[in-house]
Parts: sequence; C-alpha cells; structure tokens
Amino acid sequence: MKPVILDVDTGLDDACALLLAARHPELDLKAVTCVGGNVGIDDVVRNTLTVLDAAGRPDVPVARGAAVPLIQPVRSARHVHGEDGLGDLDWPRSTRPTDPRHAVELLHDVLRDAAATGELITLIPLAPLTNIALLLRTYPEAARGLREIVFMGGAAGIGNATAAAEFNIWTDPEAAAIVLAAAKDLGIAVTMYGLDVFYDVVVTLDQARALSGSPSAELACKLIEKRSERYQSDGGSIGDGGAVCAVIDPSGLTTQQYPVRIELSGSWSRGRTIVDTRGASDVANDLQGPAATIRVATAVDGKRYAELWLATVS
Repeated sequence: MKPVILDVDTGLDDACALLLAARHPELDLKAVTCVGGNVGIDDVVRNTLTVLDAAGRPDVPVARGAAVPLIQPVRSARHVHGEDGLGDLDWPRSTRPTDPRHAVELLHDVLRDAAATGELITLIPLAPLTNIALLLRTYPEAARGLREIVFMGGAAGIGNATAAAEFNIWTDPEAAAIVLAAAKDLGIAVTMYGLDVFYDVVVTLDQARALSGSPSAELACKLIEKRSERYQSDGGSIGDGGAVCAVIDPSGLTTQQYPVRIELSGSWSRGRTIVDTRGASDVANDLQGPAATIRVATAVDGKRYAELWLATVS
C-alpha cells in the first residue's frame, strides 16, 4: 500500500478525491488536513468529515489548518461548489470531532513517524498550498518523511480563476512559491497536476447514476450530477480526483520535466505558473537564475482514470 496524506479545501471535486483515496485498497490514507479555499475553513472541515464518513473511514484523522492565505484575503469559489462547498446537497452531516492538532502539527507528526520507519509518504495537496508552505518553512526536516508531492494546481496554458491563473495557485501564490523553492532546496520530487489535464477525466451521468448500494456510491453519484449541472453538460469531471488517480496509476499520466516559477506581482498575471518550455541552453542561462524543475502533467488517459474512480467509489 502507498501511504498518502491529502490536503484539501473540500468542495465538489475534492470530495471526489477523498472518496477515492479513502476507499482504494492500494492507498493507506494516513491523514487529511484542511485549508480555506473553495469555501471557508469551517465548511471545509465539515465537508471533509462528512465525505470520510460516507466513505466508511471515520478512523482517518482530520485537522483544521490555515483559514486564510499568507498575504491576500481569501476569496471563495461558492459559485462553483455551492454555499456550503458540497453543492448544497441534502446529505447527513458528520458530527465527529477533528484531531486537536493544527494541520501543520499533524503533518509534521505523521511525516516524522514516516521518516523513522522508512515508510515514506506521498503528499497530495488539492487546495491552496498555505498549509504546505507553513510546514516546509517551520519544519523543513519533515521532508525526510516525504516520497513526493503531487499537487493539483497551476497550468501550462490558461487559468480559471483569472485568464492567467488557476484557482489554487491564485488564492495563495506566495505559498506556492515557497513550496516550490523548498522542494528545490530539500530535494522533494514534485508533480503538478494542473488545468492542462484537470477537465479530461469525465464521468457521464449514466455512469454516475448506475452507482448505488453504499453511501460512498450514492454520494459519488450526487457529486457528478452536481458538477454536470454546474457546467451544463451530460457528465462531470472528477477534477482533483485525477491527481489521486495519478498516484494510484502513474502510467495513466504523461508528464514532462520543466522549470516552473510562480508570478507574484503581475497586475493581470498574479498566480500564474510560468512553465518554462524553452531549450536547455536558454534555461541554463536564465538571467533570473535557476527555477525549481518539476514534473508537469501534459496529458492524461481520461477514460482509464474515470473507470478507476468508478470502480473504487462503488
């Protein structure tokens, strides 16, 4: 089994990812940490606990993390995820408590134990990278417990929050810049699962409505129905769930190594991931110095990942 931690701002597609990570037999979900993003931190925590209960995983510790980005105010995406972040579904809410630790402390503790045992963890942030930036700046030694970071965010092409920037990176670009710099300094392998592949793992309404027989399957159906409704289509992307698929089945994802920087000051481009596709000579002689080189997802086998998700959540 692959040990993983998810860092989430649970909206509709984070919920798709949580169901997959909680139920797949090849993943050992060690913890889930929460950060403000798609909705406020209180709703994120409530949604996360609710999805894990539906998945039959009340054993997974859930911790509350940063409520706001490092510098700029939080700006939610309720127009995509509903007022409560979970599509305003009529779904029973969890009443169980969170872990008493702050998300950064829970991450540190789990990664410390992983480093001690040699059972290295894949960290899967699906949200603004605020918690991860705080972790790697406060406890850089936590990197010894990491196998890799696979994050949903950014794009080599266009954005969604703005014409230039993807929502997770745009929400806290300083945090994203810190994480990439820390990964470069600490030798952490990083994969960016961005908008270039985000929308390509689609579950049809017919496939979703065939799901039944368990709370997980029923919630999964409702999530796809709601995403279909939001985008006025006959199906819905599992969004963040694709990043979890990439951890389970890496061969379904095509990646290329590129230097990546985060734009922090542009009036219209703040939060953009600058994916450097120039030739090696130009990259080596960049007048701004070397950037973090990471794996950037460029293509995905959407049908394969959709089938993986469906088989797991059902």
